[in-house]
Amino acid sequence: MTDTHSMIPHDALAQTKTLLEGLERTVRLVHFTQRQPCSACQDQRRLLEELAALSERLKLEVLDLEQDAERARELGVDKVPATLVQDEKRDYGIHFYGLTLGYEYTSLLEDIAMVGTGRVNLPEEVMALLPYLRAPLHLEVMVTLTCPYCPKMVRFTHQLAYAHTGVRADMIDAAEFPQLVQRYQVHGVPRVVINGRPAFEGALPPEQAMMEIIRLSNPEAWEMIDAQLRTLRGERKVELPEPEHRYDLAIVGAGPAGLTAAIYAARKQIDTLLLADRAGGQITDTETIENYPGIPAIGGQDLAEAMRRHAERFPIAERLGVQVQKVQYENGEFVLDTGDARWRARSVIWAAGKHYRRLGLPGEERFLGRGIAFCATCDAPLYADKRVAVVGGGNSAFTAARDLLPWAREIHILNILPDWQADPVLVEEVRGSDKVHLHPATVVRAYLGDDQLTGLRVERTDGSDRFDLLVDGVFLEIGLEPNAEPLKGLVELNERGEVVVDRYQQSSQPGLFAAGDVSDDPAKQVIVAAGSGARAALAAHDWLQEQTRGND
Repeated sequence: MTDTHSMIPHDALAQTKTLLEGLERTVRLVHFTQRQPCSACQDQRRLLEELAALSERLKLEVLDLEQDAERARELGVDKVPATLVQDEKRDYGIHFYGLTLGYEYTSLLEDIAMVGTGRVNLPEEVMALLPYLRAPLHLEVMVTLTCPYCPKMVRFTHQLAYAHTGVRADMIDAAEFPQLVQRYQVHGVPRVVINGRPAFEGALPPEQAMMEIIRLSNPEAWEMIDAQLRTLRGERKVELPEPEHRYDLAIVGAGPAGLTAAIYAARKQIDTLLLADRAGGQITDTETIENYPGIPAIGGQDLAEAMRRHAERFPIAERLGVQVQKVQYENGEFVLDTGDARWRARSVIWAAGKHYRRLGLPGEERFLGRGIAFCATCDAPLYADKRVAVVGGGNSAFTAARDLLPWAREIHILNILPDWQADPVLVEEVRGSDKVHLHPATVVRAYLGDDQLTGLRVERTDGSDRFDLLVDGVFLEIGLEPNAEPLKGLVELNERGEVVVDRYQQSSQPGLFAAGDVSDDPAKQVIVAAGSGARAALAAHDWLQEQTRGND
């Protein structure tokens, strides 16, 4: 509660004075408002003026967002009211947007104390993880002033900003910025947003929150740390592979098919090697999976991580971050070449999945990651208030467009066919937005730009019109191609390049099985891929047993 004369809570006045008396150096409060200030701007300015009047160690600077636009850009301020906590030498990236009243008044006080004394009270375990934060890192904490748990995450992220020069941390009062509530899909607070992407909800313990931030900002480091922790707890029994060793089974791919095959192979005590580019496969690009039995809804990355953790509970040999370039059958064994090593195995389960199809136009490789993208679920926040194109006319194209709706300013959907192949309900949902522009019977002829994509040169399929479409990014949603190139000449492939298998996932080459989307199974579903991985592992076990008996 505040009285009619003071913005400082009456019951916090004594605490405030005591804290300010303990300041050892000057603290600068930089407040951004606007020419015609909103009521929140006025209230926040009054609060800061009252605080500054209580201590000579507090210096208040009031700036205007428009008149001091250059300063605002330097400090990363883009909305008001904004309050920054600095010292006389450095801006720490500690920002408050909105009012710092209610429970967030304590957050402001504790930040003033931190900057004014130079003491940051992060646990040792968290301090040890600071080098693994990938900078630049922008953390936003969506709060309400009536939430008693929100200050925990605000103070934690502000402590990270103070302790790490590459981190900026913002408190955002949800009541003052409803557009961000919608953009970040805030259904509960505190809601932490990492580099523009909604991350996690709730007031997590510091070490757990730190691991979540590392997981989403630096996945490679997180995997290493998490693997070490699980190994110490006895939850991970993965072994380092040995190139000179001949394994009974080599599994290529670590999506649902490969990981399920690894689980079943390990339970059969097969000497198993797992080789893959990345863990999780295509489902890591899927925001939500709603048809996996027993789990009504789960994030694709969460399901992939659960499968990986399950597989790594067994003593399998594992190597990630590699691609098998060629598979040959020599002297009664399979030889798998990853470029830097050759691996030998008596049998193989090929579960390498598929990869995104490309247009094959000049400059495509140059623009990958510089305007050409494949996963709107992952990359939509990068195109906030920008113009984008989606190439394709099926469900994946319209789903990508739907994911882009909360972010992009303008969305162009281009399809080489004159109609749309997506579900009618999805088409109507997307085309109902005034942001969306449909271009049926249109083909992309060229990418535009130098180092960064700036547009597309497109043409109507009947040749009636040719024009340049200025966009900041393009999402290619034109299907997937099987990763079966390394098997060419060894096994039978169908006209789509998929591995032809029988009911036991056996290919035309005895001892080589295929599972998941790389096989010719027409049902490309997560549960089907997992089931085929299990079937392939059981069939490989039986095949190995038969070979052993035949050699006796």
